This record gives sequence, structure tokens and C-alpha cells, in this order.
Amino acid sequence: MAVPGDKVALIAAIEDSYARLVADLATLPADRTDDPTLEGHAKGTHMSAADLVAYLVGWNELLLSWCAGRDSGQEVAFPAEGYGWNDLGRLAGKFYADYAGLTWQDRLARLERAEKAILARVVAADAATLFSAPWYKTYPFGRMVHWNTSAPYANARTRLRRWKKAQGLR
Repeated sequence: MAVPGDKVALIAAIEDSYARLVADLATLPADRTDDPTLEGHAKGTHMSAADLVAYLVGWNELLLSWCAGRDSGQEVAFPAEGYGWNDLGRLAGKFYADYAGLTWQDRLARLERAEKAILARVVAADAATLFSAPWYKTYPFGRMVHWNTSAPYANARTRLRRWKKAQGLR
């Protein structure tokens, strides 16, 4: 998925990929959301659909925490305190554990809240902030948003659809 080049395209990409993902999530049988047979985020691992949603919530809330930290002038640890970019499989496991106590519906609600909060930030941002000014290293805010919203939403949807087909679910 190409990185959107303007604000309207970024908003459309987030909204479209989120809506498609939510539609696919809504078709999952409630008794299968905790079935750990989906291909995991780390090589050779497996997860459940609930873990997949936890992963998305984790990245969305992490993006929001980066924003809050930058807004308050704090130094932000990327991707997260105690994790490097080469530890993303371990970070995925942390997200699964962080949200393990939430119900399926609570995870979905939390994902929706985070997606709406990110969209509000995108709407409020100007074009230079979104696409020109470096926000993390050389990457502008719009690219970081894309990498943590519409791109993983689309990836999650592909994983879900492949899993549902393999499981004989429609």
C-alpha cells in the first residue's frame, strides 16, 4: 500500500482500511476470536483474532503516546521503552499480553477510540506537519500515521481473510 501523499488521501486511507477491517472482524464467530491459529507477528508463532486486534490497539495507542510525549516536550522512546525496531515480534507479544484481560468487544471499542483520536490529529495537522517536516528521524508525521493505521489495518484484514478461508469460515 503506497503512502498517501496528501491529507485527504491519508484520511481516506485510514477510514477505508479501518471500515473494511471492522466489517471483516464483525463476521468472526464469537467462539473463534480466541482461537490461536492465525499466523503470528513473529516468525513461527501463532495468535488469535483477539491478539490481532490487541496488536492494532497497541500500535494505535503507541502512536498516540508518541504524540502526547512530543506535545509535552518529553523525549519519546521509539518504538517503545525497552524495545528497538529489531524487537517488533517481542513488542507484538507485549501488546497481546497488555490487552489479554479485555473482552473482544472491549478490544474493538478501544481500537475504535484510538482510530478516532488519530484521525482527529490528522485532521488538525497542517500539510507541512503531515508530509514535509521530519517527525521521527527523517519521517514526517503522515508517514508514521500511515505505518501505524491504514497499512496494518490492511495487513490485518489480509491475515483474517486468509485465516477464515483456511478455517472454512465465511
